[in-house]
Amino acid sequence: MVWVTSGKILRFDEVRGYGFIAPDEGGEDVFMHANDLRDEKHLFQPGMTVTFDVEDGGRGLKASNVHLADRDAATAAAHQPARTTRVVEDGLADLLSQNEFRQELTEAMLESAPTLTGSQIVLLRRKIVQLAQSHNWVEH
Repeated sequence: MVWVTSGKILRFDEVRGYGFIAPDEGGEDVFMHANDLRDEKHLFQPGMTVTFDVEDGGRGLKASNVHLADRDAATAAAHQPARTTRVVEDGLADLLSQNEFRQELTEAMLESAPTLTGSQIVLLRRKIVQLAQSHNWVEH
């Protein structure tokens, strides 16, 4: 079964050629691969809105026919700094958005435990993001 939907890119590693999309209607994050991108891959950045077809990829949901919803916004965003800085008691610290935190967390999990399935990553990440929010480690 294939259906068309939209969502925001949570993470995309241009070098490795894959990432994840959070569907607008919620639910499980969707795996995306560079071979399925219909615009220049350097424009696919976290936070960008995309439209895509969703398929069952065997190990979880997979996006195909992925298009940027607003190519001009994607081009502008590709040149913006990703983080804000806040002052804390002992110096400066980066304050990550939820999407930035999810992206870094996903990368760390994939590097540390590459055999995790997409579903396992989603479950672990959801719990860790909740923990980070409860301690104000990420923007709300």
